Amino acid sequence: MVAAAAVGGAEAERLGQSGAAPQSTVAAGHARARVQPRKAKAQPVARLLGDGSTSDTGPQPFQPVPERLGAGERPPQFVVFSWDGAGEDDSRLFSHFRQVAQETKATMTFFLSGIYTLPRSQRMLYAPPGKPLGASAIGYLRDDHVRATIQQVSAAWLEGHEIGTHFNGHFCDSQGVGTWTADQWRSEIDQAVGFVQSWRTNTGFADVEALPFDYAKELAGGRTPCLLGQDQLLPTARELGWTYDASSPGGLQIWPTRRQGLWDFPLQSIPFPGTNYTVLSMDYNMMYNQCGPSPNGDPAMRPYWQQQAANTYMAGFQRAYTTNRAPFFIGNHFESWNGGIYMTAVEQALRQIADHPDVRLVSFRQMADWLDAQDPQVTAKLRTLNPGEAPGSWADYTKPTGDSAPSAAVANQRAI
Repeated sequence: MVAAAAVGGAEAERLGQSGAAPQSTVAAGHARARVQPRKAKAQPVARLLGDGSTSDTGPQPFQPVPERLGAGERPPQFVVFSWDGAGEDDSRLFSHFRQVAQETKATMTFFLSGIYTLPRSQRMLYAPPGKPLGASAIGYLRDDHVRATIQQVSAAWLEGHEIGTHFNGHFCDSQGVGTWTADQWRSEIDQAVGFVQSWRTNTGFADVEALPFDYAKELAGGRTPCLLGQDQLLPTARELGWTYDASSPGGLQIWPTRRQGLWDFPLQSIPFPGTNYTVLSMDYNMMYNQCGPSPNGDPAMRPYWQQQAANTYMAGFQRAYTTNRAPFFIGNHFESWNGGIYMTAVEQALRQIADHPDVRLVSFRQMADWLDAQDPQVTAKLRTLNPGEAPGSWADYTKPTGDSAPSAAVANQRAI
């Protein structure tokens, strides 16, 4: 049994349906996160774009150069931590997990909801497909949270993190994103990008620095609300030059392939300790299996659920790390469900994973770039390894086309 895909406005649980975001329950240690910036080179002079909401400061810092696997080389274990609807409210989880990323040397993907840069007073600027002007299934942020979100997005990009998109209104109803046409997806994307490109006009903030990147050019992929509508989205995403999409539900722990020209990075079915079934690699799905759709389950069960969630992430990691080395994809929200236990669980897992040798904690964009650099026949061969299947020898799977046989020392590497 696999848990249902995240549904029904996950971000709405955190921010409320009606508008301004309330103060969230703060998980222990999150409220006073102070991020120490990575040691970066001096920033080039920014060339402002449009109304000064964004700017061109050159290539993004801290981006690795992808290297092709050598003949017989065991692949590194890639792990992607991603965040849906990334915004900064009173819980300060965006800034907290930036700090955790610093401490673990992780790069992450933050899927920004475009309306998180649009004040509630300007909500009528949003024209959601098939919905009334200004409608949204997630709440608009308070002005101070809009300000904080813009600042966090800027800092995250300068630290090397990816800013993807979670689109805008998070409509998961019967007339929502699952029914949209390619043209409607284009409208939603154009608006999501447009809100980021015009936050200065829409907010009136004169004392906030421009984002240090051109969002339209930097945007390489996203995750749809509730994992719905991918088939209709992909043609538009391809036209826009995106390199991946992370909207597939129920994927297996095998090496990725392309769908309609884009790398397909699904949430994955992973072992759910304490049960005889699997669950998708996302906080909402674990909560749903533990206590149903309500984020306020039995407090007496929360310590068990927290450890079960952490163990679930680690079970998924270990199954890939010790066998086929398929990239492991983890999705989360900045939320306080069941008292914040899932935030504690994912942080625990991240810190444990980071301690393992040969692990690369990357963004989805970096993952796509690495796959693009590989020999297509090698990635196709890797994809034949089933979940939990270890190769007899990596030389049988990672020998590039036309290459000579690897040395004995390399060819005899085995899955650990």
